[in-house]
Amino acid sequence: MVLDSLLPVFALILLGFLLKRRRITNDAFLATSDRLVYYIFFPALLFWKIGGAQPRDGADARFYLAVLLALAVVYGLSLLYIRWRVGPYQAGSFSQACYRFNTYIGMAIVINAHGADGARTFGILIGVLIPVINVLAVSTLIWYADPGVAMGRRLGVTLRALVSNPLILACLAGLLYSRSLGAFPVFLDHLLGLAASLTLPLALLSIGGALSLSHVRGHLPQALAAAAFKLVLLPAVGYGLLRAFGVAGLPLQVAMIFFALPTSTAIYVLSSQLKSDTLLASAAVVVSTAGSLASLSVVLLAV
Repeated sequence: MVLDSLLPVFALILLGFLLKRRRITNDAFLATSDRLVYYIFFPALLFWKIGGAQPRDGADARFYLAVLLALAVVYGLSLLYIRWRVGPYQAGSFSQACYRFNTYIGMAIVINAHGADGARTFGILIGVLIPVINVLAVSTLIWYADPGVAMGRRLGVTLRALVSNPLILACLAGLLYSRSLGAFPVFLDHLLGLAASLTLPLALLSIGGALSLSHVRGHLPQALAAAAFKLVLLPAVGYGLLRAFGVAGLPLQVAMIFFALPTSTAIYVLSSQLKSDTLLASAAVVVSTAGSLASLSVVLLAV
């Protein structure tokens, strides 16, 4: 199961890295691919997986509460570590790297490991978590940001990130469709299926193409510390809370995959917008992505 679930995902990430190194792809291609995935294809996949599935018993309030509490604990511990070892300029980038998650890698692995039911559970989970994580990330960046960045602009970034996020909107639309209709007409099912089939290959190639090894060496200690928070501490805290809340079965398995995911490449963009250390963000993404092969393997074997 581990090989079947992880090898296709990380093989495409590696292919994306090699294509960029060989100049078969370039920054312009990757930027266009990212926009297509973020605004069109991944929302289509979420709407299709969530909207076309019949609601099932399983994930309930305890599931979401356990995940949210685990994020809160790790976020709080990351702030304590920042006060001890991380400077203000790096604080926002470091904090994000401790808990933000790569949605695309997560969905690819969940689909490989748990099929349509897992995809629906994961889709609803990220719909709940994306607003929370954006608030945590932007709040920390605002706290440590350059004083020259106007407060109005900082708050505007937060508000726009929440109300216009296409992934949140797609999850909400899928839930409404599932509860009102619950099945797509054949032509629409085929259309969404074709659109969704482009999503994960494009996303994984883009993730690989965005990886850069040039900044890792100068930021390796902090990148390793952030990866320890994300790939070791978060899964450990999360597992303890899920068990304490009595979560089992598919919700437990999906949540543990979520906890073991590498940090999101979005931390680079947000760090750039709010004057934090983009070089640390880049290094943290590389280290976390490499380390997640181990954390995800452990989770898939153990849970």
